Amino acid sequence: MSEYKVKIAENEYLPLRDVVFNTLKDGILTGRLKPGERLLENQLAEELGVSRTPIREALRMLQIENLVDLIPRRGAQVKDMSEKDIKNVLEIRKVLEELAAGLAAENITSKQINELREAHRGFVEAFERGDSKDALDCDTKFHDIIFNATENEKLVQIISNISIQIYRYRIAYLRLLKNINVPSQQHIDLIAALESRDSAKAKKISKEHIVEQANEILKSLHY
Repeated sequence: MSEYKVKIAENEYLPLRDVVFNTLKDGILTGRLKPGERLLENQLAEELGVSRTPIREALRMLQIENLVDLIPRRGAQVKDMSEKDIKNVLEIRKVLEELAAGLAAENITSKQINELREAHRGFVEAFERGDSKDALDCDTKFHDIIFNATENEKLVQIISNISIQIYRYRIAYLRLLKNINVPSQQHIDLIAALESRDSAKAKKISKEHIVEQANEILKSLHY
């Protein structure tokens, strides 16, 4: 029986089920727990040093987050992103990112422009040294800065509600980066459009950026 590559991250302020949930969610999002991998309650309880009850509760929470499937008489299984899932996330993300870029161009501050440059620099450096986890974190930070620059709390909340699915989408994309060019120029062009307050151009670049990512992922599914 193979071991799960996750270790419990203790937190005295959280209920045990939430600690287990965060541990397993991190394992799924970082790829330590692979799509299709079965999550056995007994084995997880033994390896994480907890009873089966918080494991069972955490697995139900992961099902609600659309990260695992609970299969009758078979238990839990890490859910993969299907082609339909990717297309659905694309449709939502494309609209939200385009809207955010346009609003951010009207409201972004000089401080946030500098933060964007720093996040982009970190993304490129992480990509060049092959650190996909750090690249993912920097890319997420880059786009979060743009959303926060919109000054639209409702838009930020909507993004937060689907952040896990967008995170998995980004993971799928970053797995392909070794075979494609890092999207350096698109980030640079977007920063320039935001700095010049060119809302229309910022929206256009943002839309093209997301569509290109999706096309690369969808194309890879057929190889």
